[in-house]
Amino acid sequence: MNFFIHQNIVIHNLKIDGLTNSSVCQIGSAGMIKPLSNLYNTGGFTEPAPPAGPQPERSDQFVPLVPLVEPR
Repeated sequence: MNFFIHQNIVIHNLKIDGLTNSSVCQIGSAGMIKPLSNLYNTGGFTEPAPPAGPQPERSDQFVPLVPLVEPR
């Protein structure tokens, strides 16, 4: 038996607190979600990465890594 579901979804605001490699964000309907995880070495690296350097001191002002525009 097949069900065909037609949806019209309007999202005005979507807040996601955390996202990891195994997160699933579903909007709408799905019959079955099958987990899939792939790990690729697209850079052709042959050895582990060097250790990270010293972390910058923490400041009270939040500075995003991606430039954001002011909401309208």
